Amino acid sequence: MDYIVARDLNSLYIILDIIWLVVLTVIFLYSGKKQAVIVGVLAGLLYFIVDYGGFYMLAGTRSVEGAPTGLFLFWLSMSYGFTNFTWIWLLLENDGHQLEWSLLPIIGWLGVGLLAQNFGTNFHQIHIQRYVGSYHGIMAAILTVGYLILIIRNLNSKHGQAPIARLIIIGIGVQFAWEAVLLLTGIRPAGVRPLIINSLIETNLGMPYIYLIELKLNNKTD
Repeated sequence: MDYIVARDLNSLYIILDIIWLVVLTVIFLYSGKKQAVIVGVLAGLLYFIVDYGGFYMLAGTRSVEGAPTGLFLFWLSMSYGFTNFTWIWLLLENDGHQLEWSLLPIIGWLGVGLLAQNFGTNFHQIHIQRYVGSYHGIMAAILTVGYLILIIRNLNSKHGQAPIARLIIIGIGVQFAWEAVLLLTGIRPAGVRPLIINSLIETNLGMPYIYLIELKLNNKTD
């Protein structure tokens, strides 16, 4: 069954978020995390293809009021695509700084959201929404296939053991943090359904695949 997921924000939020993305990128590069930056940019571009090309152009389930659709969705996709997947990549690298890498996006999301909420009253208002029920089945199928691959690999003694529980925790946790901040800062209308369903599916569906990519690129074993 379809239901609407919406956001209401102002243009100050976009300005502050872009500044934060630049700061975040500088921190990553200064810390020698070039690979994470590349992954984040590619993830943002993939999100844009899905959101603009899939949800907006093909399915017609995405709408934007108060901003140019293409430009707005490009910023939106790069913003949460970059932050989500740099965070995930750094957690998968497991370099001993998981707490620090986790605090960075959460602090940024909260800071940007609360500043925009308090000082953005006179800035241009933007409303976006999408109908999500129609494609959550597809997302669930992608998630199921991904975790089935990992389960089969784990059952095959020729391979090491993929940390499936840890991947699920990361996938759910990253999306939950993002959704929770949207609720706390008033960007997402009150309601727990998007918080629960989106957290279970939307980022988590990519975890098996990003895990296998990271494993291959860094020549790791499970």
